[in-house]
Order: sequence, then C-alpha cells, then structure tokens
Amino acid sequence: MQPSKDISRLIEIMAALRDPASGCPWDIEQNFETIVPYTIEEAYEVADAILRGDFDDLRQELGDLLLQVVYHAQMAKEIGEFDFGDVVEAVTTKMIRRHPHVFGDEQARGAGMAKGMWEAIKAEEKSEKRSARLARGLDPEDHGSGFLDGVPIAFPALTRALKLQEKAARVGFDWKDAGPILDKIEEEIGELREAMSKGERAAVQDEFGDVLFALVNFGRHLDLDSEAALTGTNEKFRSRFHHVERALRESGRSLEEASLDQMEELWQQAKKAE
Repeated sequence: MQPSKDISRLIEIMAALRDPASGCPWDIEQNFETIVPYTIEEAYEVADAILRGDFDDLRQELGDLLLQVVYHAQMAKEIGEFDFGDVVEAVTTKMIRRHPHVFGDEQARGAGMAKGMWEAIKAEEKSEKRSARLARGLDPEDHGSGFLDGVPIAFPALTRALKLQEKAARVGFDWKDAGPILDKIEEEIGELREAMSKGERAAVQDEFGDVLFALVNFGRHLDLDSEAALTGTNEKFRSRFHHVERALRESGRSLEEASLDQMEELWQQAKKAE
C-alpha cells in the first residue's frame, strides 16, 4: 500500500483497517459512538492550527479530519447505509441547489440570490429530508418536534446556549435590551450563593449553569460571542502565567517553589506589560 493524493487510496486504507480478518484490532472494534470524540477533537485541532497560522499543521490536521469522514462512511457502508460516494453526492447536491445564482441557468445567474430564496431552498431540503425519513420508517423530525430541538446537542455548551437563545428570539422570546439581563445575572448569582450556603452540590451546579446561561445571553445582546470571548481570556491567562513561569525561571526558581504572593506579584507585572 503506497501513499497517494487520490481520495480512493484513503478509502482503501480505511477499508483495510476495518477488515475483520486482517485489519487493525483497534479500528475493527470501533463504532460511531466511540469515534465521535475523535471527530470533534480533530475539528478543534484544525481550528487551533488556523488560529496559530501554522499551515504545516493545518495540512496534517485537515487530513486527520478527512480521515474521520472516511471512517464514519466506511462504518456506514459496512451496515448497508451509505458510502463515501454518497456523502460527496449529498454535499455537492446541496451546494449546487443552494447557489442557483452560480450554478443555475443563465436566467438564474443573472437574477442573483433573490430575497427569500435561501429560506425557500432550506424549506425544500427539509421537506425532502422529512419524506426520506418517513420512507425509512423513522421519526420525521430527526432532532424531535420541539422548536428548539434542531440545535445539536453535541455543540460546545456556550455555543449551544447562544444558538438556543438566538432561535427562541426569532419568535419574540427575548429581552428587549441588555440592561435587564444584568439584573437577571445578579438574581442568578444570589440563587447560587443560597445553594452554596446549603451545601447542595447538585443545586450549586444547576445554579452555576444558570449564571453561565445568563452571561451568554448578556453577551449576545452586546453582539459578543461568548465562545470567542472566553477563548481570548483563556489565551490571556496562558500568556500571563507563562510570564510568571519565565520570570521565576530567570531568577532560579520554579513554579513549585514560589509562594502565591510571589506569583501574584509577577502576575501583576504581566498585566502592566500588556
């Protein structure tokens, strides 16, 4: 088996790895559920390479993410559901349909993307998907029939909170402005304090989640993405802590040897240097 730029070689490799008689024992025993964490992890590693501007890593990480798609397609093929070609056909069909102003006839291209066309196309796709699920004897609503059920459970929690709030806002279930949400945040913090005073761990976790949800809502009304904001804060924390570590090392000390007061002093130096 030799490397290749042809996608068919990657499909062949995955089929060989999953071969019950001669494949890799680890790959053979995997299923959709056990592979999902790796799929999510690879997507994050692609994002990490992009944020770092590392194109060598990006090439590798995109390959790892592509492998995940091939992996899921191979498992689906084994149970007679679909194969990689079906995945490609589905997405090419979707892209062509959603861009009539690019791939349509001359009249469609000249008209451009008319107002309301995107919603009409999405509605048509949803109808076809519903019919296909009914034909297979499945629940026509793959995420449930509730208005908010279409927001994927697997989203990162902050992102999912934002998407749930945005969707609810479409039907008017929303604050008119950001101000009152600060009062709601203070209310939730009060309930968190009360739960803490009672020492009820489950209640503390529940109230802590309410505080986070309210903060996401507040950020949304300020046109801020909570996930992006926290990402920035995470990096700021990492950078400042690295300053503390470096300063200690230059003075012949380690993190383990330094006192909290010494680390705090260096932390404040890092803040001033920003």
